Amino acid sequence: MRFLAFEGLDGSGKSTLINGLDQEFSARGMGCVISREPGGTPLGNAVRDLLLKVDAEHPVPRAEALLYQADRAQHVEKVIRPALAQKKWVLSDRFAASSLAFQTGGRLISQEEILWLNRFSTGGLEPDLYILLDLSVEESLRRMAGRPQEADRFERESKDFHERVRQAYLRLASQDPSRWLVLNSSETSEQMLHKLLAHLQGLRWLV
Repeated sequence: MRFLAFEGLDGSGKSTLINGLDQEFSARGMGCVISREPGGTPLGNAVRDLLLKVDAEHPVPRAEALLYQADRAQHVEKVIRPALAQKKWVLSDRFAASSLAFQTGGRLISQEEILWLNRFSTGGLEPDLYILLDLSVEESLRRMAGRPQEADRFERESKDFHERVRQAYLRLASQDPSRWLVLNSSETSEQMLHKLLAHLQGLRWLV
């Protein structure tokens, strides 16, 4: 079993890639759990509502960071660790790197503080692999504008905010290439899935 976390700007295709990998695993008879942050647990879904809704008091940056960490602590203990203990793969739409990208890159909170909070909330658990679906801010905004649902609080942030988030992701991936796979989100979902499967096979995680 392995723990994979999928990261990237909104509209980058994380959900589609996760679902495609899940279907591939099912065809191979492999157990798999799909989850997300924020969310993934009843408590996490309540936190998600607090974080994303636009028609209520917005959390200040430090409160926002702590809400994400509370969600993550619950997610790790209630979903991720139990699934791994049952020898299942875990595919999570976002994990601790999101806090480094959004709270350090986007909100400009110090990296040292977010790293400490990540270690505390996860109990030291880290994904075996981060998959970054890299997408330009312009294309992300274009894709999000085409969605029928109303934009959430983060989707309404400035272009500069999203550019800082993207650059933070790219820095994280370049600093630890053995733990990151960067995919070009302008490619089709089929092309990205093919490259991801080839990477997992190259790591000898798939037979």
